[in-house]
Amino acid sequence: MTAHPRSGCPINLTLEVVGDAWSLLVLRDMMFGNRRHFRELLLNSQEGISSNILADRLKTLLAQGILTRADDPSHKQKAIYSLTEKGIQLLPVLAQLSHWGLRFQPVTPELAVRAQILQEGGQSLLDDFIDELRESHLGIPRRHDGPRVLERLRAAYEEVVARQASEARIAG
Repeated sequence: MTAHPRSGCPINLTLEVVGDAWSLLVLRDMMFGNRRHFRELLLNSQEGISSNILADRLKTLLAQGILTRADDPSHKQKAIYSLTEKGIQLLPVLAQLSHWGLRFQPVTPELAVRAQILQEGGQSLLDDFIDELRESHLGIPRRHDGPRVLERLRAAYEEVVARQASEARIAG
C-alpha cells in the first residue's frame, strides 16, 4: 500500500492492498490449494504467474500483515508462507467474488464446483473453512471434529475432472 492512499474509503484502502488480480489469486491458491511454498505457488498457478510478479505480491502481502514467512523446518533453503488472521478474513471476500463469477461469468465445471459447494453451504460452511485455515496456518485447533471443508472441495473438484475425462474417452 502506498504511504498516501488515494482516499480513506474502505473499498479504496482494501483495493490498494489486494486490488490486483495476482494477489487475490495467490491468496486463492493458499486457501483452496494449500500451497505454502514459493515453488508450489509458482509451478501450480493455473494462470501462469511469473516468478518476479509472485515475489512482488508475496512481499506486498507480507508487508501488509496478510501473510507471514518462516523458515521451513523440512528444508533449510525453503520458506513457508502462512495466512494471518487478517488474511484468513479475506476468505468471505473470495467466496463472494466466486459467487458473482458463478452467476455472471462463463466458468468451467471443474473450477466452479468449489464455489458452488461454498455457496450452497452458506455461512456455516464458510465458518468451518475459516476454522480449518486457522488450524493449518495459525495452529489454532478447530472448534469441532468432522469432515474437513478443504477435503470436501478437493474431492468434488477431482470428481468433476474424472467425470469429464470419462466423458471425453466415451466421446472420443
